[in-house]
Parts: sequence; C-alpha cells; structure tokens
Amino acid sequence: MNEVCQYCKHNICIHRVPIFSTLSKEALFHIIPLIQRSKYEKGQRLVSEGDSIDSLIIINHGSVKAFKTTPDGREQILYVFSEGDFFGETNLLGNQRSNYHVEALENVFTCALNRTQFETLIRTHPEIALKIIEELGRRINAMEASMQSIGVRSINARIAALLCEYQEKFSENTESGIILHLPLSREGMANSLGIARETLSRKLGQFESKGIIRSLNNKTMMVLQPEELQNLAGYSE
Repeated sequence: MNEVCQYCKHNICIHRVPIFSTLSKEALFHIIPLIQRSKYEKGQRLVSEGDSIDSLIIINHGSVKAFKTTPDGREQILYVFSEGDFFGETNLLGNQRSNYHVEALENVFTCALNRTQFETLIRTHPEIALKIIEELGRRINAMEASMQSIGVRSINARIAALLCEYQEKFSENTESGIILHLPLSREGMANSLGIARETLSRKLGQFESKGIIRSLNNKTMMVLQPEELQNLAGYSE
C-alpha cells in the first residue's frame, strides 16, 4: 500500500502498525485526520514516569527507550520501541499513570490518538482491541522471560538473546552479511541486561574472537554467524 498521506507527507504510517493491520483501506483513511503528529529530538523525553497519558502514542519513525530509574540512579531499560510500536495504552485502558520514562534514542516522529478517538475506534473496530491485547501479552511474556533469564541463563545466552532481538528489528541484509544497527549504547545494553558495561564489552569481544560478530563501530556490528548466535541464545531446537 503506497498511498501518500496528505497529512504525514509520506506513506501511510498506520498501515505499518500491527494493531491496525486488519483494517481496510477505507477505514485507514478515516483514521488519518484524527492523528496528532509530533517530533522529538534525540535525548528528548516523550513521557516521564507518573505522567497521565491521554493518547495512544505510535512510533512512526525512529526509536525510543522505555526505562525506570533505580534508587542508586541507574537506568533500567525495559523496552526499546521502534517503528510500528506503541505505548500509552495503560492510561487509556486502565486509567493508570505511566510506570516508566520514554526518551528518544534518535530523532523521532510519533502519531497519536487521544482517548475519545481511541475509544470510538475500538467500538467501531473491535479487532484492534484484540491486537492490542496480543501485543501486551507478548510484552508480558518477554518481560517475564527476561527476568527469569537473569537468574537462570548464562550471561552469554542473555547477550546473544538481546542481539537476536535487535536483529529482528534493527538489521539489514547486505552482500557482506547482516548489518545490525544497535539502538542502545554499550552502557544502555548492559543496563538492560543487568550487567556491568565492562562485562558486556568483554563478552562481545569473545563473540568477535569466535567469528560470530564483527564490530564496525560503537553502534553497528555485523552478524557473521546468525545460527551460532541463535544457538548461544538457546533458540535452536
């Protein structure tokens, strides 16, 4: 679907969003005028913990990190939301305030639907509610698996699993191999895994010495052996 949206000035963003994927072309065009568009610079806070969010916010372009601040001042990264992901549903569906901060990792464009528009949309297209429930269930499962892996899985397995996760969302296939664009810094990755940055750097160095990956720069690496990365993560059958 390549129609150009006269509001967003690019291909229709909401068609790329999984929760809207079941809607017809006609339904999509009815939603477009309702969208509120915003732009955020790298490092800018979209939402702070405790904020009351009155909109479902969809990442149209770019990526953001959702995190909490620990008592000792460290960031605990919960999610990295990229194009097509959404947040703000907890306030819309349960009148809960945001339980994490959201900050732009790069220049970010968002599309939002306020509470009234969202509720009307749900009543008109109940299949959207099912998609949201599916996505929230996936996040809960991922969070539970992440928490369990801290005490059960090895550090190598946790790092490999994180790289596999990023490969699904932030990679491109080239003639030379799979180029992985890391959404977080080494420190951010270490925080999301609950390990020291030095430990992460040492383990990545070991991965590289084994020919599994090759670091290109601080934010880019090449995955040379994706199957081995899957094996390390424990995803192989």
